[in-house]
Amino acid sequence: GAPSCSGSRSLPFEFERGRSESSGEEDDDDEDDEEEEVEEEEMEGDTGARFGTDDGELDSDDDRERMINLAELTPYILCSICKGYFIDATTITECLHTFCKSCIVRHFYYSNRCPKCNIVVHQTQPLYNIRLDRQLQDIVYKLVVNLEEREKKQMHDFYKERGLEVPKPAVPQPVPPSRGRPRKVLGSVFRIPPELDISILLEFIGANEGTGNFKPLEKKFVRVSGEATIGHVEKFLRRKMDLDPACQVDIICGDHLLEHYQTLREIRQVIGESAVQDGLLVLHYGLVVSPL
Repeated sequence: GAPSCSGSRSLPFEFERGRSESSGEEDDDDEDDEEEEVEEEEMEGDTGARFGTDDGELDSDDDRERMINLAELTPYILCSICKGYFIDATTITECLHTFCKSCIVRHFYYSNRCPKCNIVVHQTQPLYNIRLDRQLQDIVYKLVVNLEEREKKQMHDFYKERGLEVPKPAVPQPVPPSRGRPRKVLGSVFRIPPELDISILLEFIGANEGTGNFKPLEKKFVRVSGEATIGHVEKFLRRKMDLDPACQVDIICGDHLLEHYQTLREIRQVIGESAVQDGLLVLHYGLVVSPL
């Protein structure tokens, strides 16, 4: 009986001791958890301090934005020809310099070089190598307050004062949905403007002694407007061949010595098919020394 009694008494004692030991471990765990929570709060506080916020949160995108003065962007949205903001921003494809459309078109009337870097844009038709930059123009209109409204008003007043119809802005046409695999549209990448309606062939017939050194013409096929005159052709030859001013250029079509004032369209109409070869107006040119 004694062993059984001692055994029966020992169980509650061991159970209570186990409870006390386990409760002590739980208390220790609770203290550890509290210490971990304190450390986490301290870490959060340190995080907030490190990132410059009081509540420990990261800076938002709005806080990181910086206000920029328009004067900092002005050099990038000004036309170097007129010194004003871009209007119809137009970029030269050869060098990627941008100007107002009216400014660069007017410049190309007397030069085929970029007004900023002096590169040759195109030998005969620099207007081929310019493109409208609509994205840049939209940026300019958003940066400069009321610029777009002022420009539209000036254009409206310009046409009204001259009794002309105000051109309407081009509206993009919706693209109809296609079924199945989209088809590639094949077309000419290079399109010749309709105003360039005369193709000429320049044939060299020789030079007299004393004309000096000159460069041979690299390209003898030229496409120009029918309103161009023989004077324009002569200027073209002088520029391409680096001719001396004392050197005279005679231009002949068939058996006719041509005058400076004659246009290419008139010459083709008057002389007829005898001056045309494979659709080209054939012009022969020679160099002689001008008499003193």
